[in-house]
Amino acid sequence: MNDRELFETYKEQVFHLCYYMMQNRSDAEDLCQEVFVKAMLADRSEVRELKSWLLRIASNECSRILKRRRNGLAKELRAYLLTRPRLSNPVEEIVDQRAIRMEFDRMYGELPDKVRIVVTLRYVNEMTVPEIANVMNIPEGTVKSRLNRGIKLLQHMAVFKEKEMIRNESIL
Repeated sequence: MNDRELFETYKEQVFHLCYYMMQNRSDAEDLCQEVFVKAMLADRSEVRELKSWLLRIASNECSRILKRRRNGLAKELRAYLLTRPRLSNPVEEIVDQRAIRMEFDRMYGELPDKVRIVVTLRYVNEMTVPEIANVMNIPEGTVKSRLNRGIKLLQHMAVFKEKEMIRNESIL
């Protein structure tokens, strides 16, 4: 199959996947173009299933862009929060610290039980992954995946909270 036939045969399927993942027509069109450029430059001689191969390239490209956007947004929010003027009133600082602690406790409480126990053993009890696996009688890989999931969930909740705080500040 030549490049033109490849494009004509799979363009709609690749576009639909990109559009579904990106939720934006312009981004989907750009990514669709990138996918076909990569596919045309690649050696397809050993590819058995062209459709699944192209959709995998599309999925990877979309994931890469979405991850880059999330990281960029998180960096922008952190930079904004770090450059905000600090409170000069010690009483207000203490109140803010308590509010932050309460918010963290709330987010921590929202973690699924299986994830929360692993995060607690690791970061509160300062246990190693093998020790946690031994205590809970689960494989080390499960411990690692639960730790990763817990950290990602907390980060997601924190970013959401930061956005909410910024939105509330802009209203005031």
